[in-house]
Amino acid sequence: MGPIRKMLADVGVTEQQWRVLRVLDEEGPQEPTHLADRACLLLPSLTRILQKLEAKGLILRETHPGDKRRQIVDISANGKQIIRDNIQVTIHMAEDLRAKLGPERHEALLDLLNELRDLET
Repeated sequence: MGPIRKMLADVGVTEQQWRVLRVLDEEGPQEPTHLADRACLLLPSLTRILQKLEAKGLILRETHPGDKRRQIVDISANGKQIIRDNIQVTIHMAEDLRAKLGPERHEALLDLLNELRDLET
């Protein structure tokens, strides 16, 4: 995580903020509850993260069209730009890790991490 933390510090976002931006960029607009699950965050933590991302102009929040009590979160153009500017660095880091572990051990690691995630839900 060291190199990723450096990249994120240079960009001005935390690891958790990066995860939220990546989920929104990859999956599109969604409700906070779903977003918290997809970004592996507790909902109270996500609430604070969303406030900071909104203040930085990296996300947009709108009232749900079918239920005024709910909201939809989306990534802004500035948030998408941060992803575009830095995605190649993260892809390179992931490829480097895969090369160091080898394909079989890398897949085993991903399987174990998925199992761990599933145990927590």
